[in-house]
Amino acid sequence: MDKYILYPGCSMESSAKAYYDSLLQIAPVIGLELEEIHDWNCCGATEYLGISLTPAYSLISRNLALASKQANGNHTVVAPCSACYLNLAKADYYMREQPSLGVMVNEALAAGGLSYKPGSLDIRHLLDVIVYDIGLDTVKSKVTRPLAGLRVAPYLGCMVPRPDYEHRWSDHEHPVELDILLKALGAEVIDFPLKTHCCGGHMTQIGPDTAFELIRRLVSSADHYEADLMATLCPMCQMNIDAYQGEMNHHFGTSYHMPIIFFTQLMGLAFGMDAKLLGFGMELVSAKKALAKIGVDAPEPVEVAPVKPRKAEGLPMPQQLPRRTPKVAEKGKVAK
Repeated sequence: MDKYILYPGCSMESSAKAYYDSLLQIAPVIGLELEEIHDWNCCGATEYLGISLTPAYSLISRNLALASKQANGNHTVVAPCSACYLNLAKADYYMREQPSLGVMVNEALAAGGLSYKPGSLDIRHLLDVIVYDIGLDTVKSKVTRPLAGLRVAPYLGCMVPRPDYEHRWSDHEHPVELDILLKALGAEVIDFPLKTHCCGGHMTQIGPDTAFELIRRLVSSADHYEADLMATLCPMCQMNIDAYQGEMNHHFGTSYHMPIIFFTQLMGLAFGMDAKLLGFGMELVSAKKALAKIGVDAPEPVEVAPVKPRKAEGLPMPQQLPRRTPKVAEKGKVAK
């Protein structure tokens, strides 16, 4: 069994729970042993790096330092989340390329009794590990319910295949890794030209018109090629296209119904696993009709409250804390 250090990231416990649940189901089947980093913390997602570099890279690198301590001969860190994968890889790369940054980051880590030597770990995405370490032959050998007749659009998003510091992917614009994995499951994989285009990220919050257009392009393209669903490996992409598809339809007067499913969920289906255990029903755009094509009875999504209309003034801003006059401690006492 192949053993790796797992950095799950925050979304796997919330918006991408279906990803995490399905990963835990399929891992033992394909011989993938994952040991979670103890006491891991958020990678900062995408915004923090634009605010202050040293704190941002220190936040990310704390996870690498913890993984390095925990390694015990195993030096590969696997990140299922695309943003987490990119941040971890970026921190490792820039600490190597810019020694001054490495020094500042390690000074910050030292405050917590930690340090990290850049280059001492391999940072890899889950898809990369499954395709190139576990191997397609192993995956094929576990298929008991081929996804024959299911037309799938492979969607990686923009963060996984580039900048690709260690040259792990077959191509930056049109990588084939997800395609060949889905084909190994028996699915009919469409040639999806937008597979590495952006889903809009957090533009849904700061520029909805732009975000809805990016989502529309992806969904309409998949629909044009008669895909039954889109398969992704990025929690942010899944959440954006799934959760905002209804708003996008309302915005453009369209009626698309394109399920957005994690590739690990499809692996579990092909391995003969129960759809509910794989997280089906957690998606907002139901996959029930699509999965019926392969004889799978998937649960209907749980109804959620309608999205509240946005306030005209934009996102709420945090209020300043009231000013407090500092107290001077008497000798021998602690000021409260």
